[in-house]
Amino acid sequence: MLTATFPTGRARVRAFGVWAATNAAGGALGVLIGGVLTQYASWRWVMFISVPMAAVALAMTWYGIVADRPLTPTARPDVLGAVLATGGMSLLVFGIVRTDRHPWTSTTTLTTLAAAVAVLTVFVLVERRTTREPLIRPGLLANRAVAGANTYNLLLGAAMAASFYFASLYLQRILGIEPARAGTMFLPFAVGIGIGSVLAVKLGYRLPPRTLLIGGGLLTAAGFAWFGRISADGSFLTDILAPSIVTGIGFGFCLGPVVSMATAGAPPQESGAASALLNSSRQIGASLGLAALGTAAQHHTGPIPTPSAVTSGYALGMSLGAALLLAAVAIAITVLPRTAPATSTEPAESVVQPTDSK
Repeated sequence: MLTATFPTGRARVRAFGVWAATNAAGGALGVLIGGVLTQYASWRWVMFISVPMAAVALAMTWYGIVADRPLTPTARPDVLGAVLATGGMSLLVFGIVRTDRHPWTSTTTLTTLAAAVAVLTVFVLVERRTTREPLIRPGLLANRAVAGANTYNLLLGAAMAASFYFASLYLQRILGIEPARAGTMFLPFAVGIGIGSVLAVKLGYRLPPRTLLIGGGLLTAAGFAWFGRISADGSFLTDILAPSIVTGIGFGFCLGPVVSMATAGAPPQESGAASALLNSSRQIGASLGLAALGTAAQHHTGPIPTPSAVTSGYALGMSLGAALLLAAVAIAITVLPRTAPATSTEPAESVVQPTDSK
């Protein structure tokens, strides 16, 4: 919807910057509420609280979002493609997660991963030949901006999900901090995202999104490398606070530009599909990253989970997150096309409103 409402120029940069900052606020609020509920109620309330939140979001969408006409005729949904994509990714994550009990070379793991590859291969074949509205049109991924932005986003999601996991466990299991207080310690990270998002807006008027993604990726990788130096006798101030701010600012640099790049590279009639694909790539990356990096950290910890060994595993996971971000930067350099920044002469208030079909 942001893509349709703000198609080009300075207004688009500002809109995606506000969107990124709002993401940061929501993430901080979620972690804070989650810690309070876990400590004073039950971890199950972390799930229950989503029900009224979803109800509020539904009401805001119903009354606050302007209706518009679809750009293409509505076709039959690709149910088979949806089932195959979900099944294939579930098998892939399941196979990786179980490597803590079944080694990578075991028959169980190899069979599960082979089944995942087979199902995903069938999914690709179905998408190419289906007579229904394909879940993902293969030609969409042939676009360099779309393919590059989604690969970048997948790696970014993998690293970020794992970092939240390792940081929360380090605070509670190693430093002995209670859940509610640990939740508040993620606020500097959210503040960093807000700062990075504002800077991305300011610089987005002068620099192309590709440049911001390269710089943001390098800054986020530096933050993860800093996290990789955590120690069992560390503290919040020395081991968490500073790298949280660095990582948050770098992440804020990336959020808006990666969405803008992925949707701008798609035809107008496929902007919705491009946006959905980008959301999916981050969630898939989060699932795969958490499974793979969590497994690597556990293997590195070894059979005797002493505080020093566990911390070493967390540090390895954070360092691998830095490697993922460097890979994302390489994708931005080699795959993403060079585009011009928003014109400095275009009025920041220029807005294209969608057609109201109510």
